[in-house]
Amino acid sequence: MADFSQYVNFTEYNFLFATACIIFNPLFWNVVARWEYRTRALSRFFRSPYVACYSLGTILIFLAIYRSHCFTEAMSSAPHLWFLRRPEFYYLGVTFVAAGAVLVISSFLALGFVGTYLGDYFGILMDKKVTGFPFNIMENPMYWGSTANYLGLALLNSSPAGLILTAVVALCYKVAILFEGPFTEEIYRKRAKSKKNK
Repeated sequence: MADFSQYVNFTEYNFLFATACIIFNPLFWNVVARWEYRTRALSRFFRSPYVACYSLGTILIFLAIYRSHCFTEAMSSAPHLWFLRRPEFYYLGVTFVAAGAVLVISSFLALGFVGTYLGDYFGILMDKKVTGFPFNIMENPMYWGSTANYLGLALLNSSPAGLILTAVVALCYKVAILFEGPFTEEIYRKRAKSKKNK
């Protein structure tokens, strides 16, 4: 196989911009959500935690769509690898996209809009932890479903650049989980402690 740098130009504009978008999204929602949790500024501005949560969620949806667009642009502007054009990689890509879609959609249906888009940071807490599918087979299925979607797209496009960007997605989600998991648990611990003291 030829030198890897022939297939992935780490200084190419579309690749760099896609990388920046991938990193920006979880950074943005974590910073804004924690700011809201500590200040309730968005809830006060919109005069409702629900309206504030739906507004932030809508922004996050558009950011996710734009991130996917940038991911696609980075793949289309980079060379494709002939080895990945084999039929088994195509079917593997289809499998990852399908599995990722199932995980993302079922996570959304289990959590609802507010549960998906950081409602607990707005003080909108769920009555109990969601334990049904897909949460009964893995932690953070929406993040890993999204990662599977990107991996599938990279394989379908025979794109080494897409594979590298997928690794960046996975790394960013892993870091986000390290910050979000304990913080969310603390929110619910405080709620339980408050109920106990009443």
